[in-house]
Amino acid sequence: MADIAELTRMIEPEAKAEGLALVRVKMIGGSSDPTLQVMAERPDTRQLTLEDCARLSRRISDLLDEKDPIPEAYRLEVSSPGIDRPLTRLSDYDDWKGHEARIHPHEPYQGRKQLSGDLIGVDGETVRIDVKGYGETAIPFSAIRNAKLLMTDKLIKSTAPLSSEGAEIEEDIEQEEGQD
Repeated sequence: MADIAELTRMIEPEAKAEGLALVRVKMIGGSSDPTLQVMAERPDTRQLTLEDCARLSRRISDLLDEKDPIPEAYRLEVSSPGIDRPLTRLSDYDDWKGHEARIHPHEPYQGRKQLSGDLIGVDGETVRIDVKGYGETAIPFSAIRNAKLLMTDKLIKSTAPLSSEGAEIEEDIEQEEGQD
């Protein structure tokens, strides 16, 4: 099995060299379809262009071909974290405060298997969230197994592309019967 911590140490400098911040490195797909998933973003926009993905993918692919840190066959997937992004770094909880998130602790926390609500932010190494129907809850970052933003209108509005320049616009034009 691949050592994710070692892969992250290898991949992070490649992302930084492209001006990107590494969001997550993870093996997904199990033994039937092992995939090395790498998520990155531009620190200034929190987005990733197709060109960014292609450049980073080539860099990582070249590095992994040279170092060969994964013994079995696998696919490489380089992508943006997406709108309902995973929250993997302590700073993510401050960056996305005011947005709804779902947090899954390693073990039930204060009797709860998941905490859902508006992120309040971070105090030191503690994440604060306003859990719906329960109130403000503080959970140590180290107690969080995984977390992600929840899709809301507010999130969609705040993550809209900064520019749609170069985007393809598709128009459906119905032709009246009998006209060319």
